[in-house]
Amino acid sequence: MARDCFNHGESALSEFTQIENIANHVGQTVKLRGWLYNKTDKGKLQFLLLRDGTGVVQCVVFQKDVSESVFEAAMSLTQESSLVVTGEVREDARAPGTPGGFEVGVEELEVIQVAEPYPISPKEHGTEFLMDQRHLWVRSSRQWAILRVRATVVKAIRDWLDGHGYLNIDTPIISPAAGEDTTTLFEIDYFDEVAYLAQTGQLYNESTIGAFGKVYCFGPTFRAEKSKTRRHLTEFWMVEPEMAFFTLDDLMDMQEQFVTYIVQTALEQRRAELELLERDLSRLEVVKPPFERITYDDAVDLLAKLREESDDPEQKESLAMEWGNNFGSPHETAIAAHFDKPVFVYNYPTAAKAFYMTPVEGRPEVCRSVDLLAPEGYGEITGGSERIHDPALIEERVKEMGLPYEAYKWYVDLRHFGTVPHAGFGMGVERAVSWICGTRHIRETIAFPRMLKRMYP
Repeated sequence: MARDCFNHGESALSEFTQIENIANHVGQTVKLRGWLYNKTDKGKLQFLLLRDGTGVVQCVVFQKDVSESVFEAAMSLTQESSLVVTGEVREDARAPGTPGGFEVGVEELEVIQVAEPYPISPKEHGTEFLMDQRHLWVRSSRQWAILRVRATVVKAIRDWLDGHGYLNIDTPIISPAAGEDTTTLFEIDYFDEVAYLAQTGQLYNESTIGAFGKVYCFGPTFRAEKSKTRRHLTEFWMVEPEMAFFTLDDLMDMQEQFVTYIVQTALEQRRAELELLERDLSRLEVVKPPFERITYDDAVDLLAKLREESDDPEQKESLAMEWGNNFGSPHETAIAAHFDKPVFVYNYPTAAKAFYMTPVEGRPEVCRSVDLLAPEGYGEITGGSERIHDPALIEERVKEMGLPYEAYKWYVDLRHFGTVPHAGFGMGVERAVSWICGTRHIRETIAFPRMLKRMYP
């Protein structure tokens, strides 16, 4: 039965203690409310693992210390039952939970609801089953930890950018044209006109730097890639900073600081969650400037050397690489394995990159682009470039790529009114979180992932 206190606004909230703050209340009587994560029945002792969204704590119900009705209520609880617990906080190094080392000696217990049989049990479940139960799977300790890290990463992104003079500008989700590869567009009917879900906000960012100098957009983006790899989603969140008067070197300098802040903030604020995930924290602790910088040419040479040295036929085949192609997952993994922290690969072939990237002077087959590759096989976590700011060249590139000129006329028009050198990049939140958490698949890094043939729940 629900208590009246749930309807009394902020004054009622002060009655309850959050589990993440339990260490501040040793020796005090507290009220907790949440859900039963697990229960161990020891006859006269009932060990209840209670979670409230901020952490998990063990609550001990000893038959001789409570009323008969309280003990019977404890006995009746099923996994994910909702309840209110009142009791004294005490230290116990053996007590499980996050944070661990504390437990609550239960004095009073009120059941809000006894849950129906829970479909997710401690036994091994297949991935498809768990994805079908995603609305419940997010309650598990692993998913809880990953999504808390994600929230901290998102806040760190905003904090760094807001604190360094960047203005957040919301860019359209409905777009009349492609921002990236035209083969990965989600087409929609926009009042009898063809439109697309945004792949990027970058082109609009290039407009707003003329007003604000340094900007970023942060929101959902969509790619209709028919890919089933562990690195791909069809809907994901991306942050895209864009800066007037930035060169490629400026861009790499900025990314070093930005990525370092995100990783170190996650380490500082979510160490307990990362430890729960059994993340090797030493691999994150070294993520500090400077990051190594190598050219695309050097990276191709490195792959050729690795291929030549390998005795494994499968590895030889996976590392095969022709100059001019973009790197695949095996290539990125092999390159990054030579560095203990992220590595910049810059000056990619022009043909392998988007139409708006500035060609290298005297070498037009190469553009001033850069990807940041994470170690441990996590691949590209940021991708960016200097943008073409010459009006004639951007117009030529639009026509060369066969893009509909009318849809890009406004974008070309920017170069006629105070054009300046500028640069920017995009970082997918899910890939960054996957790397920081050490998760194998990107689908765990967003609450409700959208993938090829996965739109439920």
